[in-house]
Amino acid sequence: MNALGFLIEVLFGLALMAVVLRFWLQAARADFYNPVSQTIVKLTNPLLLPLQTFLPSKGQWNIAALLLAFLVAAAKYVVLSLMLNGALNPIAISIISLVAVINEFLTLAFWILIIRAILSWFSQGHNPAELIMMQLTEPFLRPIRNLLPPMGGLDLSVLLAIIAIQFIKILLGDLFGVM
Repeated sequence: MNALGFLIEVLFGLALMAVVLRFWLQAARADFYNPVSQTIVKLTNPLLLPLQTFLPSKGQWNIAALLLAFLVAAAKYVVLSLMLNGALNPIAISIISLVAVINEFLTLAFWILIIRAILSWFSQGHNPAELIMMQLTEPFLRPIRNLLPPMGGLDLSVLLAIIAIQFIKILLGDLFGVM
């Protein structure tokens, strides 16, 4: 049963990651023609397009993608619950699914910031993946940079963002007992 549980976790986790990225790419107004964006769009379109027919986007906010992320997280917990004990609590599954979507966003933000920081030491900035990472993270790094005093070329905004992300993840874990 552990192997099947692992497989379910991985498959639903990858699907949730793709849908959260789809929502985030549109919210950040990232380059739609970037190869990374195109891959995410093509991966999520089969499930997202039917939802978008009755839940259109509101400006930069793709409500259908947000709903799909919640549904993917809920489906994961329903399958795992049925596999483990067969008991379903709709309220608990709803709360855990909402927290899972928030946690997925925070986890993605954490790893994108880490990868972006490491790439800044070596890369010249001409990689499509690096461009997307910059477009995704700049909307929340810019306000942090505006609050920090000049440090002589040292950018501590990524460090502060990572600390904030980890704080929120720990807080969610303390409040909801999941993560």
